[in-house]
Amino acid sequence: MAVFQAFRALRPIPEKASSVAALPYDVVTREEAKLIGDKNPDSFLHVDRPEMDLPDETDLYDPKVYDKAGENLRNMERNGILKQDEIPCYYIYELTRNGRTQTGLVGCCSIDDYMNGVVKKHELTREDKEQDRIRHVDTCDANTGPIFLACRYPQELLDLMEEWKASHDAVYNFTADDGIGHRAWVIDGEKEKATIAQQFGEIPSIYIADGHHRAASAVKVGLKRRAEHPDYDGTEEFNYFLSVVFPYDQLTILAYNRVVKDLHGMDEHAFIASLKFNFELMIMPGFPCKPVEKHCMGMYVGGNWYHLKAWDDVYAKKDIVGQLDVSILQEKILSPILGIGDPRTDQRIRFVGGSHKLSELAQIADSTGGVAFAMFPTAMEDLMQIADESKLMPPKSTWFEPKLRSGLFIHKLS
Repeated sequence: MAVFQAFRALRPIPEKASSVAALPYDVVTREEAKLIGDKNPDSFLHVDRPEMDLPDETDLYDPKVYDKAGENLRNMERNGILKQDEIPCYYIYELTRNGRTQTGLVGCCSIDDYMNGVVKKHELTREDKEQDRIRHVDTCDANTGPIFLACRYPQELLDLMEEWKASHDAVYNFTADDGIGHRAWVIDGEKEKATIAQQFGEIPSIYIADGHHRAASAVKVGLKRRAEHPDYDGTEEFNYFLSVVFPYDQLTILAYNRVVKDLHGMDEHAFIASLKFNFELMIMPGFPCKPVEKHCMGMYVGGNWYHLKAWDDVYAKKDIVGQLDVSILQEKILSPILGIGDPRTDQRIRFVGGSHKLSELAQIADSTGGVAFAMFPTAMEDLMQIADESKLMPPKSTWFEPKLRSGLFIHKLS
């Protein structure tokens, strides 16, 4: 059963919340981060992408980058932009996008729950990305970016959050530049905190939605600290990592689309003909093709959009992973026809989050004479079943919107 602990968040003073809050480090490029940071000295990207404050030629993995992150974080606290709460609390974090709201609880999950499978993952991680975040967390002595998790919420927790929101003022309430609304409340009542801990103690599984590298690195820093403090008793903050847990049925997964820069030496007609063994094809003249059901996808090549529907025998006898549309695309098109054996490392493939318009996919494909695939979003229920079965999804299977903001809640490790 899950351990979900209250903590003393280091967080912005209310009047600084909107200027501090920043998109996750891994969805902002170095150039984008610098543009944002140059305009906004309070942006938390100065902590999460601190290379913006160093010479342009500085290597992203230079020790100076991590030292700068720690320095910037300490300065934000020293200058009164961030302030740590006096007592451990839970926090309600509400995000609204296009009229749809998701409301979760901010607290800390146990690194032991990650290792024993209570906190469940569905993706592989890359060693280089892990090492980057391990050094960042260790040098900052803090989890600066929350892990985005989901579970089946008991009704008592849902009621508790709604009652607290109705009877208390939000400490943060702002709309970011991208139109996402953010509200937060501090839960400091002892009765409510005990109820939250007790209710989570009856939840058998929590699922990582987004942030596998942040989670893995947080756990490894915790294990490193345990090795450095062999007398640890389990209550130390390094035994826990910053988490936001949402009800799974409130989350929105968008498609994670693909663009391949060329046709692997084929002309357009030969490529299209090669697809007919596994897909029913229909040309969609004049407008982009957005798939509306599972086992279908849109494809753009040579100036035209096509609707592809997999024949039943392509997936009927597959397990839950094999039935994913991203798996079908990989196994029937990307690997055997386009020569994309490992999408994690192949430089010919580009992944485009579902928040981008389909017209952008077409433009990217046209720029190199390649092909674009518009996917149907993966279902949250499929993600959870895959994690329950200890299986792994193909890379870039899900794109969650809205993205959690970094900088609103920071978990100090000591």
